[in-house]
Amino acid sequence: MNTFFLLTIVPYTKVWSIQSGVIMTICNVISIVLGRYAIKIRGLGPAIPILGLKGFGLPELLATTSLGHVLGAGTIIGLTSIGIIN
Repeated sequence: MNTFFLLTIVPYTKVWSIQSGVIMTICNVISIVLGRYAIKIRGLGPAIPILGLKGFGLPELLATTSLGHVLGAGTIIGLTSIGIIN
């Protein structure tokens, strides 16, 4: 495959901005807060000794931030498509 062909099939994507970063951070924080109370069986993996979150370890953090990134990407795409953010 040549480079020109790849450039023609890959769509133009939005450049990262502060707005995108803030939206992604907010979505991740919301997801972590919801996950903290929604995950029923927690504390099975290695613990994270910050912020005094007992029972909230690495598996829970990875799961909640994964969900936060999905929510953040959807939010950014949605807000961009309706013209609220550039």
